[in-house]
Amino acid sequence: MTDRHDLRQAAVPAPLPGDTGWLALQDDELIFRIESLGAGHAHDDDLLAVVRSHRHFFIRQEAAKRIRDAEGLKAFAGDRHIGQILARRMRREEDIDYLEQLLRESRHLEVRNAAQVQLRLLKELLGRNP
Repeated sequence: MTDRHDLRQAAVPAPLPGDTGWLALQDDELIFRIESLGAGHAHDDDLLAVVRSHRHFFIRQEAAKRIRDAEGLKAFAGDRHIGQILARRMRREEDIDYLEQLLRESRHLEVRNAAQVQLRLLKELLGRNP
């Protein structure tokens, strides 16, 4: 469960030359766009581009919160900011194995804690022994 966000990287405070789409927006505009999305939006691809970027962790985290399909976040489980959001989105029977894997493999306490809480809640919801 590693990805390019495992290592601390300096945040990029503005668009880089060549950035397109949502990444071409200044931080304030980008946050406004992310926060103004409705529940039924069709912008997961734009949001994933932000999550993959080197923008400030807060911007990436807000983008991750708005992604509708949590499967897209699994590639970022090693990122402590995104991994917590991913763990909290796991709500299906088949997510139990993934949460257990996060507990075993994540090197970030925040991610392990979020996975542990979500695993307990999910097992209670599904009527399994915690």
